[in-house]
Amino acid sequence: MVSSPLVLAAAATTLDKLGKIPPAFWAKLGLVIVGLIIVVIVLRKVLAVNKFVLGGVLFVGGGIFFFNWIYNRTEPAFLTPLVNRIAPFFPSAGAYENKQASTPDQKK
Repeated sequence: MVSSPLVLAAAATTLDKLGKIPPAFWAKLGLVIVGLIIVVIVLRKVLAVNKFVLGGVLFVGGGIFFFNWIYNRTEPAFLTPLVNRIAPFFPSAGAYENKQASTPDQKK
């Protein structure tokens, strides 16, 4: 049993290292674990829904989300080239005020 003190010394140093980790880290880790459990429960409920209804809800929700990006120009940086091509076809935030501030074109 010569190796027994070495095992206890290794365990003590591991516990010392774990004790030095700030409590905020453990709180965040706990929130992540609870979040994963909630995601699994929600996914199990969603899988029981009619796939046609689920597809419709995802399509409408994704469309609203995407058009909100286009309207407010808050898209992620990697989607900016795509949104730059699509944005001229849709209204944008502040476009009405800019148009009202300018003088109307006189057509003869």
